Amino acid sequence: MNMTQHTHDNIPVIETQALRKAYGTHEVLMGLDLSLKRGEVVALIGPSGSGKSTFIRCLNMMETPTGGTVRFRGKVVGQSFRDKGEAVGIGTLRRHVGMVFQHFNLFPHKTVLQNVTEGPIVVCKRPKREAEELAMDLLGQVGLAEKHASYPAHLSGGQKQRVAIARALAMEPEVLLLDEVTSALDPELVGEVLAVIRGLADKGMTMAIVTHEMAFAADVASRVLFLDGGIIAETGTADEVILRPKNPRLQGFVQRFRGQTL
Repeated sequence: MNMTQHTHDNIPVIETQALRKAYGTHEVLMGLDLSLKRGEVVALIGPSGSGKSTFIRCLNMMETPTGGTVRFRGKVVGQSFRDKGEAVGIGTLRRHVGMVFQHFNLFPHKTVLQNVTEGPIVVCKRPKREAEELAMDLLGQVGLAEKHASYPAHLSGGQKQRVAIARALAMEPEVLLLDEVTSALDPELVGEVLAVIRGLADKGMTMAIVTHEMAFAADVASRVLFLDGGIIAETGTADEVILRPKNPRLQGFVQRFRGQTL
């Protein structure tokens, strides 16, 4: 998997400007700005209902914003008459921006290997043998090469989530979005998934992570965003946001997680 630096690293890989999302009269996101540069790991924290998952799903257009813009490599995503010829299609965006969900979303009727090779073969038109070699390499990286012939029903939750990460990486994305990937897991399985994500961060993978794991966010994130009520209420380094929060709401939120080892 190629995680080497690309040219134009000064241009954010993904950028949002005044991003808004409403469901009817209920406004979930109220004008959020984000600039995610290559090699950065940004953690999104905040109480339930603050807009974290909606925001991260807008980054690859799984949710269509109500207003504002999303840019990929400096170009507006979607069709825009103002940027005719400069827009990036949603298909192109998703080809380069992988996503891992809370509930795995593996194909139950396919083996682990087939789950991981599906995207490269069907979407990227890679030869089956080449896709399988890549998949086995990735399964080895997440510690599951020996499970390549197993079906999801025979895996633990932690193993399923590691397969889901390998499947996203098989598309060789420039950015990986992770939405509460440990919240559906039994506590004893959380560590094995976080270890995989920490390894990706060490290799320079660009990531945006929605998480309630404060100790993990403090460890791997180059920047932390605290969302509250549909706005970014505080942003800064992990030390600034998690260890020395200024916002009273953030102070209360972080206090709830003081039991975690920071």
